[in-house]
Amino acid sequence: MANYIYTNHSKWTGGHKGHIKMENGVELDFSAPPALHGYPNLLTPEDAFMAAINTCYFMMFIWATERFKINLVSFECYAIGKVAESIDKTSAFKEIVLKLKIEAKDTKIEKINSAIKSARKYSLIAESIKPNIKIEPEIKII
Repeated sequence: MANYIYTNHSKWTGGHKGHIKMENGVELDFSAPPALHGYPNLLTPEDAFMAAINTCYFMMFIWATERFKINLVSFECYAIGKVAESIDKTSAFKEIVLKLKIEAKDTKIEKINSAIKSARKYSLIAESIKPNIKIEPEIKII
């Protein structure tokens, strides 16, 4: 069984803004949402979370259509994340909806439904939504 490690590095750049570099070379600025004292037109953690779910499921669906030999013509995935706020002002994503637009030819609906289920089963991000998060601080007071 293979084990993989994915890394990235974020750095505070002032205010409610930071910069992140992923191990694959992608770098970008991010911020809190504007409604939470952040900046517009920057990636937010909420956007990144939803994008991770959407893109992982998307790639697994493409894999599944190849596996099931489905002649895919077009595919779109629109992700909707519903957040609920608790009485103590904490909030969490309570429901994720993936709305799929699939166009294929020379196939049966059953094969497409199998690809949809298989993509969900093998989506690393969808399967990892409630992981244990270990925090290891290194603190220096100056």
